[in-house]
Order: sequence, then C-alpha cells, then structure tokens
Amino acid sequence: MTDTKVETISRLAQWRIDNFGASTYKRSDPFKIGIWNWHLSIEKNRYLYIRLFPEPSRLSKEQLPPPFARFMLRVTTTGTNRRPHISPVYERLLRTSDDFVWPIDSALQGRFIIDVEFLDLKIYSPNGGEGKSIWPNDIILQALATQSTLRCLSRMLDESIHADVTINTADGSVKAHRAILSASSPVFHSMFLHDLREKESSMIDIEDMSTESCTALLSYLYGTIKQEDFWKHRLALLGAANKYDIADLKNACEESLLEDINSGNVLERLQEAWLYQLNKLKKGCLTYLFDFGKIYDVRDEINNFFRQADRDLMLEMFQEVLTVWKPA
Repeated sequence: MTDTKVETISRLAQWRIDNFGASTYKRSDPFKIGIWNWHLSIEKNRYLYIRLFPEPSRLSKEQLPPPFARFMLRVTTTGTNRRPHISPVYERLLRTSDDFVWPIDSALQGRFIIDVEFLDLKIYSPNGGEGKSIWPNDIILQALATQSTLRCLSRMLDESIHADVTINTADGSVKAHRAILSASSPVFHSMFLHDLREKESSMIDIEDMSTESCTALLSYLYGTIKQEDFWKHRLALLGAANKYDIADLKNACEESLLEDINSGNVLERLQEAWLYQLNKLKKGCLTYLFDFGKIYDVRDEINNFFRQADRDLMLEMFQEVLTVWKPA
C-alpha cells in the first residue's frame, strides 16, 4: 500500500502517511465519498496544513454541483502516547483546495493517520436555498424501487398475471387489469365503477385500434413502452388518449408530433391538432406553413385539404395569412 492511497468505509476516509520525511507537500489519490471524488493534502511550513477538497476535473467533466460538507478531522501519531489532534466540526462549501485548510501547530514525525468523518453531504443550491442531503440517497432508492415496480408490471402485462379484463381490438384481443386501467383513465374508471356492460362482462371493445396499437397503449399505461413503439403508434395513441382522457399521454404525443413536422406531414398534423384541440401543435404547424413560407411546398395538396378542413380551421389559417403578410 502506497502512502497516497486513502481507504474508505461508509462515511469515513483514512489516510495513512508512512513517512512525511523532508517533504513539504503531499497529496492523496482520489477517493470517493457520496457522489464526489475527494483529495486530502498536507503541507509543511511553520504549521502542518491539511486540506480537503473535491476533485476539480470530476466537477467540471460530469457537471456535478459542488458539495456542502459537514465534517471533522482527526490526526493520530502511531506508536506514541501523544493525544490525537481533533478538529472542530466544520461546515463548508467546497469547490477548490482554497476553500478549507486546517492548520496544526505541531511537527508530526514518523507515521501518522488522518481521518475524515463526513457527518453530512449536501448538494449545493445555487439559488441560496438549503441544499439537499445525499443521505439517505433518495435518488438511488427511488430508482431501484421504480425499476422493480416496472419489472413487476411488465410481467403482469406480458404473462397476463391475474388479468381480469379482456380488450377486443379491430383484429384480436389482449388481456389487462382493471386496477391499472382505472388508475390511468377516468373513462375506464367510470366503466368499472358503474353498472355498465364492461363491468358485468369484464370486456372492453376498442375496435378503432389494432392489437399492436392497443398493446402499445397498455405498455404506456404499465410504464414499459419502448421509444420505437411509442413513435410508431403515436397517432393511434393520441386518439386513445383523447378518447379515454389520458392527459399525460396526450401531452407526450403532442410534443412528439411537434418534433418532426415537415412538408410531407404538416397538413395532416394540422388536421390532427384541430381534431384533438392541440393548440401547441396547431401553432407549430401554422408557424411552419406561414412564418417560414413552407405553404408553397404544399400547394399541390392544399386544395384537397381545404375541401375536407373544418371551416373554423380555414378561418384561422386565413387570419394567420393576414398576420404574416399584412402591409408594413
């Protein structure tokens, strides 16, 4: 073991210095406590100066917020009866090696040990609010709990574990669970709450969706949908979200449809936006057509669009034209 290595366990870091000798400066290897890598350094002048600081490169590369640390240090000389040097409890925002130094009015000889006990570590809040302690680590705990729950839900859906409702689609059927459907949609909740046919028969007819699209809908409700499946079925999912009042899915579909507007789909997107009252998507389509002048790219399709479009939508498009093209 080299005397630049720091051993750690739990919230304690220990640096054993075998021989400081004639050196005037020594820095430890990095060691990890919490989510940060740390260094200890010692410098000998008139006093012995001990510094504690986070690894600067890690802060910048991973964009970690600086730690607000509550800690204390202890320096013990081995093989002697000298009393250890014990620091007060410090609370410091630590960014660089200049942010904390502990001077010891003693010339330590031979081997000695520096202990750092971290009493608390908080993520610094730049807006002046109180930082959030990383202990207990709620982020990791919640992530593990979420992963476990999603694995269970995925098995419930894929293996039809205790499934108690059948959904009939346009080309088949799938199994699901009343509790999941009811918790996800007020419309489904109402079906099973009142004495409707769905409650008595344990069957729901969704004949305007294919089995594949309905499976994508269930995967979303169970929290297991894959990005490629969402992207493939987002128009069908938008229709289901509107029909069954699933607001978060409707918002997700609108945001997704905004991401890839082009001349080949803008009129279809505008019609969907009007049908499902998606104001953000509608504004995006109108901006694309008129503010960016892409209306010329769809002039071959625009006549057919106007024959089918709602009159109020056509009026809004005309008002947009007047807004963009009004004389200076």
